Amino acid sequence: MHAATPLPFSETVAAIKSFLPEKLQTPRVGIVCGSGLSGLVESFREVVIVPYDKLPGFAKSTVPGHKSSLAFGLLGAGEGVPAVAMLGRFHPYEGHPFPTVVYPIRVMARLGVKSMIITNAAGSLNPNIPVGTIVVIQDHLALPNLTGMNPLLGPQTSPDHPRFLPLSDAYSPTLRRLAFLSAHNLKLERSALAEGVYAWVSGPTYETPAEGKLLRGGGADVVGMSTVPEVLAAREEGLNVMVMSLVTNFVVIPDKYRSIREEVEAELAGKPLELPVAQVVSHDEVLEVGREKAEVLKKLVESIVELIPTIPELQ
Repeated sequence: MHAATPLPFSETVAAIKSFLPEKLQTPRVGIVCGSGLSGLVESFREVVIVPYDKLPGFAKSTVPGHKSSLAFGLLGAGEGVPAVAMLGRFHPYEGHPFPTVVYPIRVMARLGVKSMIITNAAGSLNPNIPVGTIVVIQDHLALPNLTGMNPLLGPQTSPDHPRFLPLSDAYSPTLRRLAFLSAHNLKLERSALAEGVYAWVSGPTYETPAEGKLLRGGGADVVGMSTVPEVLAAREEGLNVMVMSLVTNFVVIPDKYRSIREEVEAELAGKPLELPVAQVVSHDEVLEVGREKAEVLKKLVESIVELIPTIPELQ
């Protein structure tokens, strides 16, 4: 699953800069917007939208709730911090090869981005993390990475990259600290944010109850179908990384399975049982919660970006 031809980084960077005024040509912060979260761009000033179809090497996002553009602009008070946001990401389940999935991250690094804020919509595996919570990710569990779907398999995109990338420090403590400082400054309830472990699954199916139990038992708090490929590429490029997952649904993990045998035996004995209500997850539900909480996440990201220039180690 790797590119047969060299990736057109120089052509992409040149194409992007042709759309931008000088002050936006070297963004310091990159943002990846998850399902239903593209409203983050509303925080940008002097915004310039660059459609993916104008850029060599870029694919098109096919997922509802995802647009297909890069947004450039200024975030934060005063002169603002130049930033770039992906309005729509690429997923392996859409059929995109991994070099395509992570190509925008590598382009952002070549534009000058130093810190990456990645957002996603995720399902909660943890009963103590309810729908609507923003989870600041501290680690990940990526079964695809361990079983032959690692985005870094194949030829490296640069001889300067480490062949064996350490991930014990994947999620920047400094950026995560800014998330909680920003939540305090915005006077958010303590329950608005949580910390946890993100499980990456390939999708596009939602998890079965047994799979949900496996992930929960493995230490994961939330689960989704994206993000980890971008994290790996960003870390390989030497970027500081933070991930925030907006919990949009609970993963369906019943305490026990419905027993059809017991139902049949009860029916035959003339004692019908009350049947449980079937629980399913829908993408519409995911998008609806994304819309409801988008304003909070938007303000949080804006506040974090505003603080980044004050931290020497993030420069």
